[in-house]
Amino acid sequence: MRVPGLGGWSDDPLWASFYDWTVEHPRAGGALWRAGINSDLRLLYRAADEIGRQPAGARVLDVPCGGGVALRGLRPGQGVDYVAADIAPEMLDRTTAAARDRGVEDQVTTRLADVGALPFADDEFDLVVSFTGLHCFPDPALAVVEMLRVLRPGGVVTGSALFNDTGLRFEPLRRVGRLAGLLGPGCTRDAVRAWLGVRCDDVTLTTSGAIGYFRGVKRGG
Repeated sequence: MRVPGLGGWSDDPLWASFYDWTVEHPRAGGALWRAGINSDLRLLYRAADEIGRQPAGARVLDVPCGGGVALRGLRPGQGVDYVAADIAPEMLDRTTAAARDRGVEDQVTTRLADVGALPFADDEFDLVVSFTGLHCFPDPALAVVEMLRVLRPGGVVTGSALFNDTGLRFEPLRRVGRLAGLLGPGCTRDAVRAWLGVRCDDVTLTTSGAIGYFRGVKRGG
């Protein structure tokens, strides 16, 4: 069952546009994030900055790209190969429009893809980003395995998620999201640390209200 009027991701739900709007309006969006999920929006901006630190020629995978909010980290003329992947064509269209608006469309290609079976070779990317993605996937553990598979040794995986163990205060949000078809089963912070730790060093996870930000560096060999 879905909550009427919200729809799933393939329906380009109103929630997706609202989320994008909050990210693109730091003052108002920051206030909404603090009030709604007790989270500091600036942490998302700092995590996205990892994209802007990639050298020319680097390959970046953004999955799920959603409406393209991570593109705020990509600099015009940076010279990277940025692949925006999502299972919903509507999200790819939104990302294409966002890339055009930001003047980075020459670096961005879109790809229809299921994170549980990514259509990319092993060790293909220098950076994999997944902002507010893990809580949407039907199998977050498999998603992490796939993201690490396509990441080269020494490369970085980073992202954020609405975690299941950030307090009962946020349980109504998680339940409504699942009823709406916007959220999957989700996962805990300890689970993500364990999944990343199988193939990554320097694993970190910072919590801000309902959201956690993770990062790891894939081991060589």
